Amino acid sequence: MTKFPRSREDAQNMDRTDPLAHLRAAFDLPVGLTYLVGHSLGPAPRSALKNLQAAAQREWASGLVGSWNSADWINLPARTGARIAPLIGVAPDEVTVCDSVSINIFKLAGSLIKAGETAPRLIVEKGEFPTDQYIISELSSLQNAELVHAEHDDGLSVLSAGGVLVKSLVDFRSGKVMDVEAAEQTARDANGAIVWDLSHATGVLDLNLADWGAKFAVGCTYKYLNGGPGAPGFLYVSEDRTHALRSLLPGWLGHARPFAFEDSYEPSNGVTRFISGTPPILSTASLYGALDLFDGLQTSDLEQKANRLGDMCLARFAELGLVSNSPAIGRPRGGHVSIHHADGYAVSRALFERGVHTDFRSPDIIRLGLSPLVLSYEQVWLALEELADILDSESWKDPRFQVRQKVT
Repeated sequence: MTKFPRSREDAQNMDRTDPLAHLRAAFDLPVGLTYLVGHSLGPAPRSALKNLQAAAQREWASGLVGSWNSADWINLPARTGARIAPLIGVAPDEVTVCDSVSINIFKLAGSLIKAGETAPRLIVEKGEFPTDQYIISELSSLQNAELVHAEHDDGLSVLSAGGVLVKSLVDFRSGKVMDVEAAEQTARDANGAIVWDLSHATGVLDLNLADWGAKFAVGCTYKYLNGGPGAPGFLYVSEDRTHALRSLLPGWLGHARPFAFEDSYEPSNGVTRFISGTPPILSTASLYGALDLFDGLQTSDLEQKANRLGDMCLARFAELGLVSNSPAIGRPRGGHVSIHHADGYAVSRALFERGVHTDFRSPDIIRLGLSPLVLSYEQVWLALEELADILDSESWKDPRFQVRQKVT
């Protein structure tokens, strides 16, 4: 069973031997704040802010348009993708940064249907992240492809008849982790394809997509990668599948010769063919700087710490009589854990007032994000103490905690 703290003293001892402990100093978080929302928006690393400032003040303000060459802006999406690649276990030239998760799902799933290598069937599960469902539903209409809205956790059964399944590697509500290798075997047997959504996995799990046989994936960069609000998404296509695919949104910077300004489209040789328009340089520069934190890290250390923090939370939830739908202690899990509470929103607001930031997902889920770069074991232990006190005192019943804000 995974070792996790069972007392505050245990937590302090684990902090002393934590191989990631030094990285907490890379963030300028307010004193007294416990940030359990890294699964939604990662905090700002100094390295991200430094690179963003350099891109804005030196490269843009002084270098102006010449920075496309002198600062190598033109290759920034590919260079940034190459830094993400080892975090998901693939080759550097198989990842590019571009657009958003929503747009990248559209481009990648659509290109797979267009290629005609599998049945014209688009599959997404009920309960999948809403964007994934919306995109696939509309894409099926545009491509005249069969849409299958599978029951939750039934997508692979449907895929056994062929098609393209869009599936989150980590469930955004519970933190449940998919067995990628087994799923990819199902896809191969059916001559189907899976587009993995890595949004809740990259930067917190030990991912080995190439070894597991995964060929296609998208992900966001503003959660555990700490790229900043609105940071661009990324897209992965295995090198052996790239040349058979053409983006549904071909753009000039995905062209083999963008500055030839040719009337007809010829895709670039690699994954950069999925770039459409001009990249968002400033947000990509912020992301590039944020990735400094991962240099030299073992992704296995990230996953181990996230699991230990999660196990500690689950043990305390059980003591408090709280129900969690997250994988049990010792089971594979993403970087967040969830609890159900009929007045979960009010509880989350009461925690916020005490400097413990969580988030809420309808109808009754409080999520605690356990970013291994940002948090100490003792911080999380003390946050759980605050949760216990709020529940015991019923301070969450205060009317001010009942008023819903637009963003939960």
